[in-house]
Amino acid sequence: MACKTPTSLSILLLSLSMASLLITTKACDDSARAGNISVYWGQNGNQNGNERTLSETCDSGLYAYVNIAFLNKFGNGQTPSMNLAGHCNPATNSCTKFSADIKDCQSKGIKVLLSIGGGIGSYSLASVADAKNVSVYLWNTFLGGKSSSRPLGDAVLDGIDFDIELGSTEYWQHLARFLKAYSSLGRKVYLGAAPQCPFPDRFLGTAPDTGLFDFVWVQFYNNPPCQYNPSQIGNLVDAWKQWTSDIPANKIFLGLPASPAAAGSGFIPVADLTSKVLPAIKDSAKYGGVML
Repeated sequence: MACKTPTSLSILLLSLSMASLLITTKACDDSARAGNISVYWGQNGNQNGNERTLSETCDSGLYAYVNIAFLNKFGNGQTPSMNLAGHCNPATNSCTKFSADIKDCQSKGIKVLLSIGGGIGSYSLASVADAKNVSVYLWNTFLGGKSSSRPLGDAVLDGIDFDIELGSTEYWQHLARFLKAYSSLGRKVYLGAAPQCPFPDRFLGTAPDTGLFDFVWVQFYNNPPCQYNPSQIGNLVDAWKQWTSDIPANKIFLGLPASPAAAGSGFIPVADLTSKVLPAIKDSAKYGGVML
């Protein structure tokens, strides 16, 4: 999901400008229904990275949802591991420092999810039993369970986001069911998913059909058949209608790159987004907002 990784200060500023404009649009005109804004965090913390800290991201007041990315190794008998791109090193237990930041984000009403998968990693589910084992690990390590090893400290995340772009295409619906079942223990487990806009997503398969996902942020970029085209927006609108009519999620989000350099194709200029694209989709009852 290329829009998740800004590569220069100009990209970061453009991302913030886009988010600010959407927030302003919502504040100034309720009929515009700009919706909520979501963001992936945790991929650009290396020496040359410019990603804001988790605390600063939440303090910006721009986002309603933050996905910490990624747990990119799990399943099929592997020892799970995270990659937060230089922000910290899970092997040395240095990611526990984000526990306070996560709690601070949540105190502001922001939902914080752990994103599993991503475009680089080693992950798959080998069976229903494997899906069950992964759900137990996620519950005990990041959600409301208990474990002697919690990479993000004692903070209890709000849920799990499925950004499945590699590996097996099977058993994700079972993982979703096992995770959602933990909601019965008194704290709701939110589920998100980030499919590609060609319907249905070739990796998640039937998992979004289960109705278990609270948020589906569809990737409307790097997919010419259904992404934005300046000369016409029919393909995007048609794909949007299919996702919102066929998938029983509570909220569907328009997933976009934050700048032209943040993805191979599919960037929508802010003016076009607010004057052409959003007016064509935002009246949908399932419109949740924009994922940058």
